[in-house]
Amino acid sequence: MVGSDRRRAIVVGSGFGGLATAIRLLGDGWAVTILEARPEIGGRASRIREGGYTFDTGPSLITMPWLFEEVFAAAGEKMSDHVTLRQLQPGYRIFWTEDDRHFDFGSDREALVAEMRKFSASDAANLDAFLADSGAIHREGILVSGRQSFLDLADFVKLLPTMARLDAIRFLGGWVAKYFKEPHLQQAFGFHSLFIGGDPSRVPAIYAALAYLQIADGIWYSEGGVYSVIEAFGAIVQKMGGTIAVNSKVDQILHRAGTVVGVRTSDGTVHDANLVVYNGDVTARDVLLPDRPDTLPWRLRPLRTTMSAHMMYLGTNKRFEKLLHHTLVVGDDYHGFIRDVTRDRRIPHSNAVYIHAPSRTEPAMAAPGGDSIAILLPVPNLASGDDWRALEPRLRDRTLEWLEAWGLPGLRDSIVVERSWTPLTFRDELLAPDGNAFAVEPSLQQSAYFRQPNRDRALAGLYYVGGGTHPGAGMPGALLTAQVTQDLIRSDYRASHVSHPRGAARATGNTVGPDGARI
Repeated sequence: MVGSDRRRAIVVGSGFGGLATAIRLLGDGWAVTILEARPEIGGRASRIREGGYTFDTGPSLITMPWLFEEVFAAAGEKMSDHVTLRQLQPGYRIFWTEDDRHFDFGSDREALVAEMRKFSASDAANLDAFLADSGAIHREGILVSGRQSFLDLADFVKLLPTMARLDAIRFLGGWVAKYFKEPHLQQAFGFHSLFIGGDPSRVPAIYAALAYLQIADGIWYSEGGVYSVIEAFGAIVQKMGGTIAVNSKVDQILHRAGTVVGVRTSDGTVHDANLVVYNGDVTARDVLLPDRPDTLPWRLRPLRTTMSAHMMYLGTNKRFEKLLHHTLVVGDDYHGFIRDVTRDRRIPHSNAVYIHAPSRTEPAMAAPGGDSIAILLPVPNLASGDDWRALEPRLRDRTLEWLEAWGLPGLRDSIVVERSWTPLTFRDELLAPDGNAFAVEPSLQQSAYFRQPNRDRALAGLYYVGGGTHPGAGMPGALLTAQVTQDLIRSDYRASHVSHPRGAARATGNTVGPDGARI
């Protein structure tokens, strides 16, 4: 039996949400232990190092850097003492295999207008209107509602008039089409929800804020990769007196008289706690609480998990100059591709991939003369019934052959290091039901009040953080869940604090602009 006389919090999982929550709770005086099932911290945001090549396994594009600054500030630290952020300009390049043109997406307005004019001068004239309206959604939707808990239906109802006024309840694809008629531009400004698990034609237009914030706040890279931020957060947890235990898989959340009292790990150890913060996949809740299923009527139906991903991590012995730091390559049937992997749950007949080549910005991420390349292909999760042990090599060859034909000749022959993740990896190593890649699908029916709440509605002392709970997926969403949960805990345990500034902070860390000048 592991216990303590101090107020003790157990954080299950060490993704961005879990680490940020641990830091915030340590700052509030809690004794905090993080239990991580895998051999290293990070969860989906892990890292692979092999043969001189370094890969971020999960998120690789940083936005809203001031949210990271808030976490460091909660520990009395400066981001500049731990990580260096470099702004990318352009943020990424989009290629379409059926078109000779490409589109550079970045935060330089004049450059962005010029890119748009390659496709449609009339659409380019609508950029300012798009930015004004998506900016309003960002400010009134994300920055306001993203810091609220939405435990009560009344809070959600109060938000609806604002969302209706902003036209943010309609589907994202239709919202973007109000401003841009040219198909390539509709895709360029509307695809972003796909990489947090949402079909743009079915997620609410509040996700238009994803494009806006990339333009307004910029697209950033952390030297050493995103995992350098995970390492920095982990080091701060330990510096503040917190404990991190890896290879510690939690099998059960323990409770008594309607209140959480601790957890049991797979080796049989019981960890006592006054509260538990769960940073695992929220759709696995009932597995950890088999005797206390979540059957309250607030949820209209079981949470629907997102699609999965086939990830390929390739170390090559040559550089592929056609790739920028971030590159998207879209095949000949964009809408059919999304329909296949989301609604129809079948292997797509077309292709659309995101490629991360950090060695373009930081050569040390690859062996000399080579590239470190991570390829993300969205695929259906395991609910499709596909046999991934047989499918993976075939899909790998199909994807790499397609990329070679598009513009990366000799890619397969250049590979000297290769690792991969499939839906089986997400299920077996990351403990994600159905092998999903992004937790809960960000549909309107699974947002705000109807998403997994930050505080459990059936058990006292149980809280949730991470991409599957409110306000949503992505690194910024995960960091916001930590703040929302901290505020709930402070309220529940009668601590008087303010966890965030009145206004939106700006990044004040070691930030470097695209010209190399420090900001």
